[in-house]
Amino acid sequence: MTSSKPDLSATMDLVADVEGWMSPGQGATLYDAAERCPDDGLIVEIGSFRGRSTIVLATASDPSVRVVAIDPHAGNDRGPQEIDGFVEEAADDNTVFNTNLADAGVAERVEHIREFSDTAFGMVDGPVDVLYIDGAHRYAPALADIQSWGDRVGDRGTMLIHDSFSSIGVTLAILRSLVFGSRFRYVGRSRSMTIYRADLGGGIGARLRNAARQLAELPWFAKNVALKVILTAKGGMLWKLAGRPEPEWPY
Repeated sequence: MTSSKPDLSATMDLVADVEGWMSPGQGATLYDAAERCPDDGLIVEIGSFRGRSTIVLATASDPSVRVVAIDPHAGNDRGPQEIDGFVEEAADDNTVFNTNLADAGVAERVEHIREFSDTAFGMVDGPVDVLYIDGAHRYAPALADIQSWGDRVGDRGTMLIHDSFSSIGVTLAILRSLVFGSRFRYVGRSRSMTIYRADLGGGIGARLRNAARQLAELPWFAKNVALKVILTAKGGMLWKLAGRPEPEWPY
């Protein structure tokens, strides 16, 4: 690592004004994962939006690490309740993304592939050391990202997934592919950002314990879904009437 690399606090200052859904704790989680990435390794991010998480990954990793950001900026799966129909906003997202990376001094560190993740799959060579998935949150594309890109994660590599146990589609994909899986160990989460490591071993006992730790998150998932239903139905006004701030969208 270079001695001049910004620490976590300085990195979070860099992204303070960059729009996106990443809490300080989640930023610290990404920073730690990128910092652990081995020299000459590969970090792949699926879903970059305006570069908030991309900047953290590029700043925290060693200069020898290849950082690939995959986002089509196509106007779909743009954010909470923004599934389709945001083509004009997407063009602006791409411009702002590039500007934000340049302002943070990491533009030359990041390879942006402006394609959907399935198309980009064949455009990235080699095993992945750190995979961050924050792409389409619907079940089918989320499952495809976890399964196809997850298979590219090298042994003892790290996979992080945003909106786990928050988004219904992402959670169903996790239940299908990871809860009873034999390769990825559930490390924990920072809010809805889950951390997995490709080092699960020890036979059926380890798999059952790994499954139990993930299933224990389902009550929190139910709480998040209920909150989203209330906020979607304009129930947040009830908090305001009670003199309390409206809860933020869970992420």
